[in-house]
Amino acid sequence: MHVFYTPDISSNEYVLNEEESKHCTKVLRLGTGAMVYLIDGIGGLYKAEITGEHKKHVSLKVVEAKHEYNKRNHHLHIAIAPTKNIDRLEWFLEKATEIGIDEITPVICDRSERKIVKEDRLYKVITSAVKQSLQAYHPVLNPQISLSTFLKQANDSVKMIAHCLDNEPRQFIAEVTRPKERYTILIGPEGDFTGAEIELALQSGYKPLTLGNTRLRTETAALAACFEVNYLNR
Repeated sequence: MHVFYTPDISSNEYVLNEEESKHCTKVLRLGTGAMVYLIDGIGGLYKAEITGEHKKHVSLKVVEAKHEYNKRNHHLHIAIAPTKNIDRLEWFLEKATEIGIDEITPVICDRSERKIVKEDRLYKVITSAVKQSLQAYHPVLNPQISLSTFLKQANDSVKMIAHCLDNEPRQFIAEVTRPKERYTILIGPEGDFTGAEIELALQSGYKPLTLGNTRLRTETAALAACFEVNYLNR
């Protein structure tokens, strides 16, 4: 069944916006009587029937509603340095959304090769993945921010920074996670965090984290962390 993202749904009657209506009628060729899913991004999953069709406004009637659909028992926030090749960051956002993530923040580090991201494009990638994977919760995409500013923000999470330096003990995610917690994980750029950045994170309460013995790409490391936190909290 086809899925539409409807963050402003508030009643049993709904009209798709012009873009979604055109996609519904011209691309998917759905007409009156067809059944679809609607998701509101905050836990609501709705089964709806098309009651009126027009290329600019398709009308729907909700016939079944589920709330807190597939709600996870934890909150995962990954702060990731944008990759030089933006396709790799988009790949991470797509796959992390499919697996399960609550919040993403692009952080600009000293060694970041990309200093600017187009948040509108990244948001669309996330929304597409939400619809594809039938996720009732839409991850929050925060504006890009410098690492130093990000570390100053109040944060009640279990905080971790994944880095590759071997000059101090690092823990595995399994040694740090606890059930039903909030987690914030920092993933650095190609070339890793600088020593000064790592020290600043540790002073800000972040625990040093290892993701294994191999050196992972930025987006691979972020996805590995995403998968492991979800697995440990299943």
